[in-house]
Amino acid sequence: MSHSNALIARNPADAAAAVVSVRPVVLTAPGGRGADLHVRVSAPETGGDLPVVVFSHGFGWSMDGYAPLADHWAAHGFVVVQPTHLDSRTLGIPTEDPRTPRIWRHRIEDITAVLDGLDALEASVPRLAGRVDPSRIAVAGHSWGAQTVSTLLGARVLDADGAPGEDMSDPRVTAGVLLALTGLGDDLTPFAAEHFPFMRPSFDTMTAPALIVAGDRDQSRLSTRGPDWFTDPYTHSPADKSLLTLFGAEHSLGGIAGREVAETTDENPARVALVQHLSTAFLRKALLGDDAGWKAARSALEEDPTPLGELRSK
Repeated sequence: MSHSNALIARNPADAAAAVVSVRPVVLTAPGGRGADLHVRVSAPETGGDLPVVVFSHGFGWSMDGYAPLADHWAAHGFVVVQPTHLDSRTLGIPTEDPRTPRIWRHRIEDITAVLDGLDALEASVPRLAGRVDPSRIAVAGHSWGAQTVSTLLGARVLDADGAPGEDMSDPRVTAGVLLALTGLGDDLTPFAAEHFPFMRPSFDTMTAPALIVAGDRDQSRLSTRGPDWFTDPYTHSPADKSLLTLFGAEHSLGGIAGREVAETTDENPARVALVQHLSTAFLRKALLGDDAGWKAARSALEEDPTPLGELRSK
């Protein structure tokens, strides 16, 4: 057992609680969506004043994915809300659907609809009513999901002339966990530039605290650059930010979407465990003020003789 794994095993804050999960919870469709919003809500069976994490899935996924993260966070004291976006394979919307060019906006509106519907979501889970703290909200996402929630943290989408688009930040959101978030639009391949014009971010105004996770072998087909493209959100955003760079990790970051998933090219349970532990410590710091737990998690990684990644902050 490595030093960091030993510390995780001894840390009482990492003790897992039993989790209750309800799906689907149905929210009325935001305007123009054309389909009601289906959501999974997971929460620990006990405890009060529970903070909330709203998770946005990657392309094609659904509320049923990312159990290694959602279940872990719920078992460690968070209410985790997972909407199914319109690009989900479970919905089968064809490319020629008139909503397709605007799905990136529908995704953002889905997250806002979840925040607006927190009371209904709380009431949907047995014995959860009265145990949620709506003043402590974080957002998280992987890949396209990270792009989605980054806008609620203050990132902007540049127009064709390079001017920042609409401010879609949400004051209800306190912090974020951004997993494999794509970088600047100047480095898109011609295909990506043509088909994904929303992938032109500015991180200058992404002021909310965030943990950014990147794999040092994540070579995207959408970028002309190497894996360092995924560190742009850290490099080009203001403090308070932390960057976890995972050694040997590709876009699935070891398999955060689930065990033995077809898209995972770099399955590594230990890597996933590190993401679980550090993201939980970050969320506890950002939402609950647990600075000691965050410092302990950082120290464990720094002192590990065979670390799986590197963490830096600004």
